[in-house]
Amino acid sequence: MIANKVQKAINDQINAELYSAYLYLAMSAYFQSVNLQGFANWMRVQYQEETLHALKFYDYLVERSGRVMLQPIAPPPPKWASPLAVFEESYAHERKVTALINKIADLAIAEGDHATVAMLQWFVTEQVEEEASAEKIVEELKRIGDNSGALFMLDRELLTRVFTPPPATAA
Repeated sequence: MIANKVQKAINDQINAELYSAYLYLAMSAYFQSVNLQGFANWMRVQYQEETLHALKFYDYLVERSGRVMLQPIAPPPPKWASPLAVFEESYAHERKVTALINKIADLAIAEGDHATVAMLQWFVTEQVEEEASAEKIVEELKRIGDNSGALFMLDRELLTRVFTPPPATAA
């Protein structure tokens, strides 16, 4: 059985991950609306990853005989000023998610919940990748500036991203 404090924190994280999915889907829709298909694809893959993250937390709670308590998901913004603004928000959002996961890890340590600490290590590692990926594109967009040819090339590059779920872990 999982401690009530940890269960609540994980339920809150499920909501945060589902909001992340919503946010990235909204970003994908924005990029579709401005005809940047590669950027839209990149964000749609992010949406898929965040949905998977929510389900990993969900499944973990179920496995620990916890109770999943789904909460309302706040609506994301519908548009942004530029591709750079989108990726700056994405990078800031990933940093926020990292802080949320670290907070759950701190709570699990304080509660002596070693199973949750172990499970969270996957997310800690994942967040390093998530932040680096968004930051890289922020830096590329800053270098591009107003160069529409370079933006087109980056859009084509981002079109190649494919969602690859992590391998299933042995039970």
